[in-house]
Amino acid sequence: MGKSACRFFIFIVIATFIYWMWSNCASRNQQIMTEDYEIMYQRLQFEYEKKQANGMKYVLIWTLPNTDPLMYLGQGQDRFIKRNCKNAKCFISTDRSLFDSITHFDVVVFSIKEIVEKKVTDLPIIRSPHQKYVFASSESSDYYPLCDDRFDTYFNVTWTYKLNSDISYGYIVVRNNEGEVIGPKEVMHWKAISDMDSINDTLKIKLKSKRLAAAWFVSNCNAPSDRDTFVKKLRNELKKFNMDVDIYGSCGTKKCPRQSMASCLQSVERDYYFYLSFENSFSEDYVTEKLLHGLQHYAVPIVYGAANYSRFMPDGIYLNARELGPQKLAERMHEIINDKEQYYNFFRWHKYYSFHQTEEDPETDIYCKFCEKMNDIEYMRKSTVLEHVRKWWNPKNVRTKVCPIRWTG
Repeated sequence: MGKSACRFFIFIVIATFIYWMWSNCASRNQQIMTEDYEIMYQRLQFEYEKKQANGMKYVLIWTLPNTDPLMYLGQGQDRFIKRNCKNAKCFISTDRSLFDSITHFDVVVFSIKEIVEKKVTDLPIIRSPHQKYVFASSESSDYYPLCDDRFDTYFNVTWTYKLNSDISYGYIVVRNNEGEVIGPKEVMHWKAISDMDSINDTLKIKLKSKRLAAAWFVSNCNAPSDRDTFVKKLRNELKKFNMDVDIYGSCGTKKCPRQSMASCLQSVERDYYFYLSFENSFSEDYVTEKLLHGLQHYAVPIVYGAANYSRFMPDGIYLNARELGPQKLAERMHEIINDKEQYYNFFRWHKYYSFHQTEEDPETDIYCKFCEKMNDIEYMRKSTVLEHVRKWWNPKNVRTKVCPIRWTG
């Protein structure tokens, strides 16, 4: 054998040996990696099954927990136990490391207010098919429209004030005269005012003390709804009849500290014919506790918003400022104040309905309803994806100051 052939033979032997060594190492490494993954998977699976065995639903608040509605969820089960919820098997956490993987949380909740305000980009990079991602907002869509198209198929559950949300975050509860919850909802079957009995003498005596036209409690000045401008025009029209709107709070001249709210509402009940339930922005179904100030304190509500108010109370027990405009509204107020029988008709509903805050009873408490829904086995098993959440959420006319012009709905 020549020198060249000998060298080639040695080269082949060495190369073969190196390849054999490399194959063995790679195979061993692959085996180790496979075993590691199997061990990790078994551990995670054990942890998940152990978690499921106790029937608890583990809820991760992904965004900061200091915005409504998340700020009152608290930690652990405290909120649900203190509210005497029918089902309190929800464990709230802000700790993303509570489990080895965030996929072991049953529910992940996102504050839409924070996502919009802070343009949140820190989102989960893995998710499990069993998880429900919750779109949560107590604020109006006019204030916080969702502009980013990456969220169109991102969420599974809605928890907002909109009446067609999966879970209601409403401000108002309507009960009939038997105490049953009947609304609000998209289709209500109210008794017509003309079919209701006249008010009794006791209520007439209570209404006799009224002496001032209207009150308005407000601290958010220059709101997107431009309610301040409307009230300014209304006050000018009321001057023609020697009437006015008394404005309480930082936007007016009269004071009503938060700790004195009960006393201020007693003043509404005793002295004022009307109460201005003016919303800060225009969104469908966005009707806040402002409406209750009038309804619960014997003052006729004057509403100003984008809701269909017949979903919340019978026609004939309120005035709609947007429909009437400042001039006609002032004229109607003057007419009603000077016609006692007409004013009495606005209170016929008292015999048939009552209006309440949601937190008055565990049955209607928004957090109890949340936990109850998350423990609905059939619902949680159901595959739900919100394919057009922006179209569902955003108002028809999104303010370009908040949402880029590229938004088309």
